[in-house]
Amino acid sequence: MPRRKRNAGSSSDGTEDSDFSTDLEHTDSSESDGTSRRSAVTRSSARLSQSSQDSSPVRNLQSFGTEEPAYSTRRVTRSQQQPTPVTPKKYPLRQTRSSGSETEQVVDFSDRGHLTGKHERHFSISGCPLYHNLSADECKAPTERQLRYKEKVAELRKKRNSGLSKEQKEKYMEHRQTYGNTREPLLENLTSEYDLDLFRRAQARASEDLEKLRLQGQITEGSNMIKTIAFGRYELDTWYHSPYPEEYARLGRLYMCEFCLKYMKSQTILRRHMAKCVWKHPPGDEIYRKGSISVFEVDGKKNKIYCQNLCLLAKLFLDHKTLYYDVEPFLFYVMTEADNTGCHLIGYFSKEKNSFLNYNVSCILTMPQYMRQGYGKMLIDFSYLLSKVEEKVGSPERPLSDLGLISYRSYWKEVLLRYLHNFQGKEISIKEISQETAVNPVDIVSTLQALQMLKYWKGKHLVLKRQDLIDEWIAKEAKRSNSNKTMDPSCLKWTPPKGT
Repeated sequence: MPRRKRNAGSSSDGTEDSDFSTDLEHTDSSESDGTSRRSAVTRSSARLSQSSQDSSPVRNLQSFGTEEPAYSTRRVTRSQQQPTPVTPKKYPLRQTRSSGSETEQVVDFSDRGHLTGKHERHFSISGCPLYHNLSADECKAPTERQLRYKEKVAELRKKRNSGLSKEQKEKYMEHRQTYGNTREPLLENLTSEYDLDLFRRAQARASEDLEKLRLQGQITEGSNMIKTIAFGRYELDTWYHSPYPEEYARLGRLYMCEFCLKYMKSQTILRRHMAKCVWKHPPGDEIYRKGSISVFEVDGKKNKIYCQNLCLLAKLFLDHKTLYYDVEPFLFYVMTEADNTGCHLIGYFSKEKNSFLNYNVSCILTMPQYMRQGYGKMLIDFSYLLSKVEEKVGSPERPLSDLGLISYRSYWKEVLLRYLHNFQGKEISIKEISQETAVNPVDIVSTLQALQMLKYWKGKHLVLKRQDLIDEWIAKEAKRSNSNKTMDPSCLKWTPPKGT
């Protein structure tokens, strides 16, 4: 009765086909299950043996695979199959002649046994005991050397003490209180001498590997050792030092989950974390959404770990940031871009819950992969939008970083030019501009001075309406009219937190 094709990685008798090969020549020649199958194999084998005298082995293999037996669509289990003699498995082995050309030689092996000794059959040459000059029985039974080593390890582990004495516990506690985290805890008598020796050798090997990486230039000495971070589908070069824990800071690269911002040491740990991580957006309340752009309000007191990780990440790209762990007095507004995989971090800004000087921004950051795309001005505009809802006049906390100062100056310039373009009166007041735009009067005056639009004449300060600058701004706005990089006040669903 014809046999159905086997799927890779599956086995009807419950054995695990860990090294199953998709080569149909290996699978089809392992068993003969019916009359039509046996006749096809016999005809192919006869044709192969006849043509091997006149042609190269490569053409023999091609002729062997030209005629395939017809398979039935009916499912047949092994218990229903007729017992048939096992046909030796043929593995193509590649050989190189002296001329440099490659040929293939078919070698007969049985499919019985497995190199690991855990399975009754194998499906590729890598699991064949005969290929490794072993028999199936030798793979199943441990060698005398393995038995002796196992007995030796068991004997060494029996020498472990049953527990720590009172004096030893006091000694360990004294050592911990004296040195704290600056030294490794005492490890004697915690486990067997054999396991402790294994651990010491692993430590030495790890330190040796770190030294090799340092000599190769992949990690450097000093405090700023994190050179790159793997963040989502991007690999970002860092700009400044960030006070990550020492065991992470000495690595050349950090791996981060772009949703929960947890930092890890290796790609393997990140891959396992991503398989389990249920976060697809920042914690907190979504207070703004327009298209794929969303803004989440995250309370530093309710989501402390996330906000601390966000601050540590921001310090890699900000020079003047000094707040990392004391995040409870702050609110974080995180801007994201959504797709079918989740909400990806664009940037954020933080603000104090109760600011004595009415600062509407304490720290602001746009991720490097989203810089120079208009997202920085969107974050600034959103901070002033919140100030308008609160009916307050806001200003960013000083000192501003170099990029932050450039972004704010550009934003204040656009706000003033837009206001002057729409203003129809003859007399203008700095206070009225401040109330209309929620920009601090000090920032308005400094921007007017930078634009040379503020003059002192006959004992009065005059604001000059420079039409050339307004026309230039109108031209830029016309080019960006189709862009969605603007904040829509109608999409904001937010009420000021209590106590602010």
